[in-house]
Amino acid sequence: MFHSMRGKATLGAALAAVLLTAGCGGSDDSADAAAASYDPDAPVTLTVGTFGTMDFDNAGLYDEYMKLHPNVTIKQNNIAQSAAYYKSLQTRLAAGSGLDDIQALEIGFIADVVQNQADAFVDFAAEDNGDELKANFYDWKWGQASTEDGKTVGLGTDSGPQAMCYRKDLFGQAGLPTDREQVGQLWSSWDQYLDVARQYKTATGKPFVDSPASVFSSSVYQGDEAYNDEDGNPIPEESTGVKTAWGLASQAASEGLTANLKQFGDEWNAAFSNGAFATIACPAWMLGYINSQMGDAGTGLWDIAPLPGASESASNWGGSFLSVPAEGKNVEAAKDLAEWLTAPEQQITLFTETAHFPSSPTAAEDPAVVDATNAYFSEAPTGQIFGQAAENIKRTPIGPYDTQIQDAFTTALTDVAANGTDPDEAFDNAVKAANQAIGG
Repeated sequence: MFHSMRGKATLGAALAAVLLTAGCGGSDDSADAAAASYDPDAPVTLTVGTFGTMDFDNAGLYDEYMKLHPNVTIKQNNIAQSAAYYKSLQTRLAAGSGLDDIQALEIGFIADVVQNQADAFVDFAAEDNGDELKANFYDWKWGQASTEDGKTVGLGTDSGPQAMCYRKDLFGQAGLPTDREQVGQLWSSWDQYLDVARQYKTATGKPFVDSPASVFSSSVYQGDEAYNDEDGNPIPEESTGVKTAWGLASQAASEGLTANLKQFGDEWNAAFSNGAFATIACPAWMLGYINSQMGDAGTGLWDIAPLPGASESASNWGGSFLSVPAEGKNVEAAKDLAEWLTAPEQQITLFTETAHFPSSPTAAEDPAVVDATNAYFSEAPTGQIFGQAAENIKRTPIGPYDTQIQDAFTTALTDVAANGTDPDEAFDNAVKAANQAIGG
């Protein structure tokens, strides 16, 4: 979700240290006793800690659950920025108090919890219906919240399968095809995408893509590895995914094919309306962001084609999870609510009401999702485009420092684009910055 991604900050090793000092949860005996004494009809108030715009309230899901369960009252505690939310969560974990009955976890932070704090949260894989729960989610989504020994600390909410959004009007002015099927055929690979970018620049004298980050951040996860090895250890200098993505993005940066805008900055926001770029890598949630920046004036100007290379391996940006603290006051009732909120039926509602793309293949295959189109984006079949991308996402290992590593490389790419820094030198600078960020 875009608000959660915008709110990321470089929390660094300090938060990892906080994670390691936090409590490890209660005993199996106490958990069994709590489960045995649980009365599903007893009055209970459940608090849900969220960040950004998760939209359970806006989609009417809290109200629906309380209607189905008159004994339950739900209160949401929301913090706008995910970094501030996560820092608060670590503080409360370390103190062993102040936790909500359900705590949302964003994709950028889930690896921290999986590696360092799994015992502090309920293991959904160990529930009696664990296999049924697992079947609700894409394997890669379930795996992101799972430890090496099989514990699963969170249930997926939305996901962020990526496509490529493009300006039909600007394509037409450059003499390029505007039909989405023809556009998709133009760039079945990233190399072909860069060729189209060169054609566009030759025809218009303008950049083709918003930022080197659009190329790097979306292509890096299309390989077998991105920032980490299979054990979750950071390998930014050795990763084939990083090297491939760097080669593509540094080409775009050094050839002036990007507008070199800082994503989510003021100039970037304004550039949607002033035509400073013609394409942008866009996860499903980005559609709403583009609409918010351009308003009614942008209706019908945009369309959507698959991301380059997506037929073989797609890419994900964003998505969250719901976790239940193991030592919470209302663990059993909280588990029931978390499972209901993330069930396929509710994921379908979140998509149809607020455009959050499901992390459940069952939901993604429902006609309400499959047949969905987006009028703002020239009636693009968003359900099919993003659904196909979600099916093709690989389970690329993620780690606690992915955000910091990615920031190091995208910053170095900005230096290539703005200052003409040699790509090899910039790569070395990115590796050094990444290693400093992870304490290596």
